[in-house]
Amino acid sequence: MKTTSTFFALFFCFLTTAAQPAQDTTLKEQKENIIKETTIVKVENLGELINTGNPEMRPTISADGNLLFFIRQNDPLNIQYQTVPNSQDIWYSTRDTTGKWSKAKHLSAKVNASQYNAVYWISPDLNTILLKGSFIDGQYLGMGVSMIHKRNDNSWTNAEMLKIRNFEKFSRTMQIGASMGQDGKTLLFYMTDKKESYENDLYVSFLEGNDIWTTPKSLGKKINLSDYNEMSPFIAADGVTLYFSSDRPGGVGENDIWMSKRLDDSWTKWSEPVNMGKPINTEGSEAFFTLDAGGEFAYLTSSDGAFGASDIVRVKLLEKEKPNPVVLVSGNVYNAKTNAPLTASLIYQTLPDGTEVGNGVSSPVDGSFKIVLPYDKNYSIRASADKFFAISENLNLDSLIKAGYKEIHKDLYLAPIEIGQVFRLNNVFFDFDKYNLRPESFVELDRVVKFLNEYPNIEIEMSAHTDSKGADDYNMTLSDNRARSVMEYILSKGIVASRIISKGYGETKPVAANANTDGTDNPEGRQLNRRVEFKILKN
Repeated sequence: MKTTSTFFALFFCFLTTAAQPAQDTTLKEQKENIIKETTIVKVENLGELINTGNPEMRPTISADGNLLFFIRQNDPLNIQYQTVPNSQDIWYSTRDTTGKWSKAKHLSAKVNASQYNAVYWISPDLNTILLKGSFIDGQYLGMGVSMIHKRNDNSWTNAEMLKIRNFEKFSRTMQIGASMGQDGKTLLFYMTDKKESYENDLYVSFLEGNDIWTTPKSLGKKINLSDYNEMSPFIAADGVTLYFSSDRPGGVGENDIWMSKRLDDSWTKWSEPVNMGKPINTEGSEAFFTLDAGGEFAYLTSSDGAFGASDIVRVKLLEKEKPNPVVLVSGNVYNAKTNAPLTASLIYQTLPDGTEVGNGVSSPVDGSFKIVLPYDKNYSIRASADKFFAISENLNLDSLIKAGYKEIHKDLYLAPIEIGQVFRLNNVFFDFDKYNLRPESFVELDRVVKFLNEYPNIEIEMSAHTDSKGADDYNMTLSDNRARSVMEYILSKGIVASRIISKGYGETKPVAANANTDGTDNPEGRQLNRRVEFKILKN
């Protein structure tokens, strides 16, 4: 086992705190730029606008790559600089359209409320931040992790601690740190249950529901070696690729960055960890490795600093070092009736199983959101708000070629629950020219069943529509059969027959042109016209 470096004395104080605002930034497409084994890869120090003669540590990068949080130690602007040795406060920098980072700014006293502060994660939509420390209504209590959320006026809520089952087991840990998966449901820790020990292990906890998180469990013996220190875990946007720091044998320096792939959903089975080698690892210590969703550049803390005892640096990854590519979906949530922006909870599920694989929230300022989705899945994405019915969208990444990181814009709409309102069901599917429901439709229709159970006085008309291809009579019959199939599914779930009728409209009620003005086919318009809807008849 290696001797712990004096560099890591900087981290021993790491115990708990808060964070805060940062401006939203414009999405930029990241162009693919493959580097090969023969390419000379250099570590890039982020320079004097971010790094100083004081230690900078613990970078946290946003999913879009344009917002960077980090810790600066012993800066005279730190809130408790005069009273606490080695005080650590949160600073941040933003990246402009040319790729340049702004001069780092210090966050407010409300955020930097503890002696040792840190941002552990910022959600892809930039509306939620995970902070170091346990807080209740903004008052610091001690070890743990807390969340803050953006308000309508762009300010932030008071920090509130996460409720993690059996977390008291780790109350004697000397160090603690955390990070969050981009799904907002997976929480990774480094800590130990051994008294007065700096030999940390890596743990995972999952969002159980009702703001409760599961008991932290070890990532297993392949990741957590006995008598060695594993720390600063980071799970990439693909939800599979893990990067962490360790002083295990086979490294370049005192603490190195290692990479491993999750092999199943147990979170205890991993590929053999691989040392990321030089130039990422040096003879000193590297930790706090982080990536944006694109996975092109890694940001980390290095003691091989040009300015201080540790600096924030970045390095372009080789293809073999990158996580699997993902899609960053951005958009806005709107009121379908007024087109006004809305704040709403975001839920995304895989089809046809309906498993919830992530969540988020749209901005209370302009309804904007960002979520990160791995390839190879068929997704239903919807927003949810009180007194609205979510019109879900389908995003089938199973059908896209996994060509690399992509950014997609997709707006979401919420329709107010009132008489006459029409709700489009985008995740109801039939085979071509047939009216039997495909299994991936059941998640969407179960939402309609739940809605009718929640509002027992509502009566609806279920309708189906076609485009203009085919004979009028045929389209009318097909749409009528499809509407009836949907109605029969809903009735099979216990909804009484008097509350729902079905009707097929064929091609008589288009919502878009089936052909362009020059007479050519309009496939996008035809797709919009092929739809299933329901309308509230009585409330």
